Amino acid sequence: MAKNKRLAAAVAKVVAGKAYGLDEAVALVKENATAKFDETVEIALNLGIDPRHADQMVRGFVSLPNGTGKTLRVGVFARGPKAEEAKAAGADVVGAEDLMEKVQAGEIAFDRCIATPDMMALVGRLGKILGPRGLMPNPKLGTVTMDVKGAVEAAKSGQVEYRAEKTGIIHAGVGKASFGTDKLVENVRAFVDAVQKARPAGAKGTYMKKAALSSTMGPGVQVDVSAFTA
Repeated sequence: MAKNKRLAAAVAKVVAGKAYGLDEAVALVKENATAKFDETVEIALNLGIDPRHADQMVRGFVSLPNGTGKTLRVGVFARGPKAEEAKAAGADVVGAEDLMEKVQAGEIAFDRCIATPDMMALVGRLGKILGPRGLMPNPKLGTVTMDVKGAVEAAKSGQVEYRAEKTGIIHAGVGKASFGTDKLVENVRAFVDAVQKARPAGAKGTYMKKAALSSTMGPGVQVDVSAFTA
Protein backbone atom coordinates (compact mmCIF):
# COMPACT_ATOMS: atom_id res chain seq x y z
CA MET A 1 0.00 0.00 0.00
CA ALA A 2 2.81 2.40 0.92
CA LYS A 3 4.47 1.71 -2.43
CA ASN A 4 1.23 2.47 -4.31
CA LYS A 5 0.77 5.70 -2.35
CA ARG A 6 4.34 6.73 -3.12
CA LEU A 7 3.89 6.07 -6.83
CA ALA A 8 0.50 7.82 -6.89
CA ALA A 9 2.03 10.89 -5.25
CA ALA A 10 4.85 10.91 -7.82
CA VAL A 11 2.45 10.53 -10.75
CA ALA A 12 0.37 13.43 -9.42
CA LYS A 13 3.37 15.74 -9.74
CA VAL A 14 3.72 15.05 -13.48
CA VAL A 15 1.39 16.98 -15.78
CA ALA A 16 -0.03 14.50 -18.31
CA GLY A 17 0.75 15.39 -21.90
CA LYS A 18 3.20 18.16 -20.96
CA ALA A 19 6.65 18.18 -22.57
CA TYR A 20 9.02 19.62 -19.97
CA GLY A 21 12.24 21.52 -20.51
CA LEU A 22 15.29 19.35 -19.83
CA ASP A 23 16.36 20.97 -16.55
CA GLU A 24 12.80 20.91 -15.23
CA ALA A 25 12.31 17.28 -16.29
CA VAL A 26 15.52 16.19 -14.57
CA ALA A 27 14.60 18.04 -11.38
CA LEU A 28 11.15 16.40 -11.37
CA VAL A 29 12.61 12.92 -11.91
CA LYS A 30 15.02 13.48 -9.00
CA GLU A 31 12.17 14.70 -6.78
CA ASN A 32 10.15 11.59 -7.58
CA ALA A 33 13.03 9.18 -6.90
CA THR A 34 12.00 8.36 -3.32
CA ALA A 35 12.85 4.65 -3.13
CA LYS A 36 15.17 3.39 -0.39
CA PHE A 37 18.02 2.88 -2.86
CA ASP A 38 19.82 5.21 -5.26
CA GLU A 39 17.60 4.90 -8.33
CA THR A 40 18.98 4.92 -11.86
CA VAL A 41 17.84 7.77 -14.08
CA GLU A 42 16.79 6.31 -17.42
CA ILE A 43 16.13 7.84 -20.81
CA ALA A 44 13.83 6.57 -23.54
CA LEU A 45 14.10 7.94 -27.06
CA ASN A 46 11.46 7.19 -29.69
CA LEU A 47 13.16 7.41 -33.08
CA GLY A 48 11.66 7.65 -36.55
CA ILE A 49 13.39 4.50 -37.79
CA ASP A 50 12.58 0.90 -38.65
CA PRO A 51 15.45 -1.21 -37.22
CA ARG A 52 14.25 -4.20 -39.25
CA HIS A 53 16.03 -2.55 -42.18
CA ALA A 54 19.83 -2.78 -42.00
CA ASP A 55 20.27 0.83 -43.15
CA GLN A 56 18.14 2.12 -40.26
CA MET A 57 19.83 0.42 -37.30
CA VAL A 58 21.09 2.71 -34.56
CA ARG A 59 23.69 1.28 -32.20
CA GLY A 60 26.85 2.47 -30.53
CA PHE A 61 28.65 3.58 -27.38
CA VAL A 62 28.88 6.96 -25.70
CA SER A 63 31.08 8.04 -22.80
CA LEU A 64 29.03 10.08 -20.35
CA PRO A 65 30.94 13.07 -18.92
CA ASN A 66 29.90 12.27 -15.35
CA GLY A 67 29.83 8.49 -15.55
CA THR A 68 26.85 6.29 -14.79
CA GLY A 69 27.28 5.69 -11.08
CA LYS A 70 27.32 1.99 -11.84
CA THR A 71 30.28 -0.39 -11.76
CA LEU A 72 30.49 -2.30 -15.04
CA ARG A 73 32.03 -5.76 -15.06
CA VAL A 74 34.28 -6.27 -18.08
CA GLY A 75 35.30 -9.61 -19.59
CA VAL A 76 38.17 -9.87 -22.07
CA PHE A 77 39.12 -12.68 -24.43
CA ALA A 78 42.86 -12.38 -24.96
CA ARG A 79 46.15 -14.24 -24.64
CA GLY A 80 49.69 -13.39 -23.60
CA PRO A 81 50.68 -9.71 -23.36
CA LYS A 82 47.17 -8.55 -24.31
CA ALA A 83 45.69 -10.61 -21.48
CA GLU A 84 48.13 -8.97 -19.06
CA GLU A 85 47.24 -5.57 -20.52
CA ALA A 86 43.54 -6.26 -19.89
CA LYS A 87 44.19 -7.25 -16.28
CA ALA A 88 46.31 -4.15 -15.66
CA ALA A 89 43.54 -1.97 -17.11
CA GLY A 90 41.04 -3.35 -14.60
CA ALA A 91 39.21 -6.10 -16.51
CA ASP A 92 37.22 -8.34 -14.16
CA VAL A 93 37.57 -11.58 -16.12
CA VAL A 94 40.32 -12.41 -18.63
CA GLY A 95 40.94 -15.65 -20.49
CA ALA A 96 40.77 -17.72 -23.66
CA GLU A 97 39.60 -21.35 -23.80
CA ASP A 98 39.14 -21.32 -20.02
CA LEU A 99 36.83 -18.30 -20.23
CA MET A 100 34.95 -19.88 -23.14
CA GLU A 101 34.29 -22.98 -21.02
CA LYS A 102 32.96 -20.83 -18.15
CA VAL A 103 30.55 -19.02 -20.49
CA GLN A 104 29.40 -22.33 -21.97
CA ALA A 105 28.71 -23.53 -18.43
CA GLY A 106 26.50 -20.50 -17.82
CA GLU A 107 29.05 -18.54 -15.80
CA ILE A 108 28.87 -15.07 -17.36
CA ALA A 109 30.54 -12.73 -14.88
CA PHE A 110 30.65 -9.63 -17.08
CA ASP A 111 28.40 -6.90 -18.48
CA ARG A 112 30.67 -5.94 -21.42
CA CYS A 113 32.72 -8.33 -23.53
CA ILE A 114 35.91 -7.32 -25.35
CA ALA A 115 38.11 -9.49 -27.56
CA THR A 116 41.29 -9.17 -29.58
CA PRO A 117 40.79 -9.96 -33.30
CA ASP A 118 42.70 -13.24 -33.08
CA MET A 119 40.24 -14.52 -30.48
CA MET A 120 37.11 -14.13 -32.60
CA ALA A 121 37.24 -17.68 -33.99
CA LEU A 122 36.97 -18.85 -30.38
CA VAL A 123 34.40 -16.25 -29.33
CA GLY A 124 32.33 -17.04 -32.43
CA ARG A 125 31.43 -20.39 -30.87
CA LEU A 126 29.65 -18.47 -28.11
CA GLY A 127 27.41 -16.51 -30.47
CA LYS A 128 24.21 -18.26 -29.39
CA ILE A 129 24.98 -17.45 -25.76
CA LEU A 130 26.45 -13.95 -25.98
CA GLY A 131 24.38 -12.69 -28.92
CA PRO A 132 20.93 -12.72 -27.29
CA ARG A 133 22.41 -10.98 -24.24
CA GLY A 134 23.90 -8.19 -26.35
CA LEU A 135 27.41 -9.22 -25.27
CA MET A 136 28.93 -10.34 -28.57
CA PRO A 137 32.10 -8.33 -29.34
CA ASN A 138 31.76 -6.19 -32.46
CA PRO A 139 34.55 -4.37 -34.35
CA LYS A 140 32.15 -1.56 -35.33
CA LEU A 141 31.54 -0.87 -31.65
CA GLY A 142 35.20 -1.01 -30.69
CA THR A 143 34.87 -4.19 -28.64
CA VAL A 144 36.98 -6.23 -31.07
CA THR A 145 40.27 -4.39 -30.85
CA MET A 146 44.00 -4.61 -30.18
CA ASP A 147 43.65 -1.55 -27.94
CA VAL A 148 42.50 -3.66 -25.02
CA LYS A 149 43.63 -1.10 -22.45
CA GLY A 150 41.60 1.70 -24.07
CA ALA A 151 38.49 -0.44 -24.46
CA VAL A 152 38.55 -1.64 -20.85
CA GLU A 153 39.18 1.84 -19.46
CA ALA A 154 36.37 3.32 -21.59
CA ALA A 155 33.93 0.68 -20.33
CA LYS A 156 34.96 1.29 -16.73
CA SER A 157 34.76 5.09 -16.95
CA GLY A 158 31.05 5.37 -17.71
CA GLN A 159 30.68 4.32 -21.32
CA VAL A 160 27.07 3.40 -22.18
CA GLU A 161 25.86 1.22 -25.02
CA TYR A 162 22.72 2.20 -26.89
CA ARG A 163 20.74 0.06 -29.31
CA ALA A 164 17.39 0.61 -30.97
CA GLU A 165 14.76 -2.03 -30.24
CA LYS A 166 12.42 -3.41 -32.89
CA THR A 167 9.98 -0.58 -32.17
CA GLY A 168 12.63 2.10 -32.78
CA ILE A 169 12.98 2.96 -29.07
CA ILE A 170 16.29 3.31 -27.27
CA HIS A 171 16.50 2.81 -23.48
CA ALA A 172 19.58 3.54 -21.36
CA GLY A 173 20.68 4.58 -17.89
CA VAL A 174 22.26 8.04 -17.80
CA GLY A 175 23.20 8.37 -14.14
CA LYS A 176 21.88 8.07 -10.59
CA ALA A 177 19.20 10.10 -8.83
CA SER A 178 21.86 11.19 -6.32
CA PHE A 179 23.72 13.06 -9.09
CA GLY A 180 23.30 16.82 -9.18
CA THR A 181 20.80 18.17 -11.72
CA ASP A 182 23.59 19.80 -13.74
CA LYS A 183 25.51 16.53 -14.01
CA LEU A 184 22.45 14.59 -15.12
CA VAL A 185 21.61 17.27 -17.69
CA GLU A 186 25.17 17.03 -19.03
CA ASN A 187 24.91 13.25 -19.29
CA VAL A 188 21.52 13.39 -21.02
CA ARG A 189 22.77 15.92 -23.56
CA ALA A 190 25.88 13.84 -24.28
CA PHE A 191 23.76 10.71 -24.74
CA VAL A 192 21.21 12.35 -27.04
CA ASP A 193 23.97 14.06 -29.03
CA ALA A 194 25.60 10.68 -29.69
CA VAL A 195 22.29 9.18 -30.84
CA GLN A 196 21.65 12.16 -33.11
CA LYS A 197 25.10 11.81 -34.69
CA ALA A 198 24.36 8.13 -35.25
CA ARG A 199 21.34 8.95 -37.42
CA PRO A 200 21.35 6.32 -40.20
CA ALA A 201 21.22 7.30 -43.85
CA GLY A 202 17.99 5.34 -44.30
CA ALA A 203 16.06 7.37 -41.70
CA LYS A 204 13.47 9.63 -43.32
CA GLY A 205 11.33 12.41 -41.82
CA THR A 206 11.47 13.28 -38.13
CA TYR A 207 14.31 11.38 -36.46
CA MET A 208 13.87 12.31 -32.78
CA LYS A 209 10.13 11.88 -32.18
CA LYS A 210 9.80 11.67 -28.41
CA ALA A 211 12.01 11.68 -25.34
CA ALA A 212 11.22 10.79 -21.74
CA LEU A 213 13.11 10.49 -18.46
CA SER A 214 12.27 8.41 -15.41
CA SER A 215 13.87 6.89 -12.35
CA THR A 216 13.86 3.15 -11.64
CA MET A 217 10.70 3.32 -9.54
CA GLY A 218 9.26 6.63 -10.73
CA PRO A 219 6.85 7.70 -13.48
CA GLY A 220 8.00 8.88 -16.90
CA VAL A 221 8.44 12.59 -17.58
CA GLN A 222 8.16 13.68 -21.21
CA VAL A 223 10.95 15.98 -22.41
CA ASP A 224 10.54 18.64 -25.08
CA VAL A 225 12.75 17.29 -27.90
CA SER A 226 13.46 20.85 -29.05
CA ALA A 227 15.60 21.08 -25.91
CA PHE A 228 18.15 18.91 -27.68
CA THR A 229 18.31 20.97 -30.87
CA ALA A 230 18.60 24.38 -29.19
